[in-house]
Amino acid sequence: MSLSTPLPNYIGGRFVAAAGDASAAVVNPATGSELSRIPLSGAEEVSLAVASASDAFRAWRETPPTDRIQPLFRLKALLERDFEELARSVTLEAGKTLAEARGEVRRAIENVEVACGIPSLMQGRVLEDIARGIDEFMIRQPLGVVAVIAPFNFPAMIPFWFLPYALACGNAVVVKPSDKTPLTVHRVIALLEEAGFPPGVVQVVHGGRDAVEALLDHPDVAAVSFVGSSPVARAVYRRAAAKGKRVQCQGGAKNPVVVLPDADMTAAAATVAESAFGCAGQRCLAASLAVTVGGAGDAFAEAVAAEAAGRVVGSGLDESVEMGPVIRDESRRRIEGLIAQAVEIEDARPVVDGRGLSVAGHEDGYFVGPTVLDRLPAEGEIARTEIFGPVLGLIRVETVEHALAFVNSGEYGNMACIFTNDGPSARRFRRDALTGNIGVNVGVAAPMAFFPFSGWRGSFFGDLHAQGAHAVEFYTQTKVVVERWPRDASRRF
Repeated sequence: MSLSTPLPNYIGGRFVAAAGDASAAVVNPATGSELSRIPLSGAEEVSLAVASASDAFRAWRETPPTDRIQPLFRLKALLERDFEELARSVTLEAGKTLAEARGEVRRAIENVEVACGIPSLMQGRVLEDIARGIDEFMIRQPLGVVAVIAPFNFPAMIPFWFLPYALACGNAVVVKPSDKTPLTVHRVIALLEEAGFPPGVVQVVHGGRDAVEALLDHPDVAAVSFVGSSPVARAVYRRAAAKGKRVQCQGGAKNPVVVLPDADMTAAAATVAESAFGCAGQRCLAASLAVTVGGAGDAFAEAVAAEAAGRVVGSGLDESVEMGPVIRDESRRRIEGLIAQAVEIEDARPVVDGRGLSVAGHEDGYFVGPTVLDRLPAEGEIARTEIFGPVLGLIRVETVEHALAFVNSGEYGNMACIFTNDGPSARRFRRDALTGNIGVNVGVAAPMAFFPFSGWRGSFFGDLHAQGAHAVEFYTQTKVVVERWPRDASRRF
């Protein structure tokens, strides 16, 4: 299908046009040009998708796990085959560089690989003779229809945090991609069909808030997986949980990295710059604050400023580019406004200022250059606000204790990192930092697919996280059976 025409929904194994005429543009953020349009689906389309998924679930849940993973094996091979095409799709709609897009697609594939182990991961427990002649065992069964509500910033990876596990466990899935980046999921539909998933096991409904609320309210949706900003994650969690659904909601972040004086400043600066400015800072594991301890301040500030100033910004389709645009013009304006607030109201020093950047040949793109704000006040609003752009604030403290206290004083708890050559300091930080993902001399502490993507405090709402064993627990419910077979005295064996 041409991407110049509105994308249809995918319901019951076929493409279906939305009932209404309302639509939204899908825009290339590097050029400002329209790539496609999506329908703004509502309750009617959601009801059709959930009904189709409910019908498909009955047969899919009875399919043996060893058979359910066969389409996943084929899907992994198809994702490898179309790897470059998918990466290019991510770059076109999300703006990130091809290198970043390739990394994202690789992470999606890794989750498919882990989900292929479901015959082992989904096993229950058995204990014979809990009493004389009585056995007890626990089994895992699928939930039913589950909803996946994905954000714009990782259109390939984040749906695959959820989709392969939910399917392998025997559920049917309704995916609501971001209205800003729906094209990659649209391409994946053809691969799901080619892999041999039964019609109706996966549905895709495009739209905005109305579609999300319809999924949260639908009585036949058993569980909701969501990734987005913390205010929206909190609202989604409350609404879905109030309806009795199982919910996991990944929220936002304000990730600090602590730099000790004994760290390798050149390596630390390069690593932190990649974390802060990679994906134009639009990721929930972006380092947004560097907390320098004691004498590390000046040396680190100089080194990271050089990294920021030398970063090549432009269209992600150019292999020489190191950072692409932010997702929309309103995002650019919001980010530049927060930089202005930091400088004009909070007296931060813009040692590298990315405002007003224009890229030759892409003058209509939504570019913000890498920005470093030195001496950002720790008590200020910007030090607590998720900017979600290529902005790194530098905060100076005197001791490791002060740094750890600052890390633990924030609202969020997604990631914290430390750069040091001192083992005891690293160990204490790893133990005491109140975040779900910890990096030691690592700038992006992104868990592999066989570990949960952890998050604490205001960065996560729920109990079980995405990926790995947590995903299997989330997409199954446990049933305990207590069983006795009385011996028939008339029978002899």
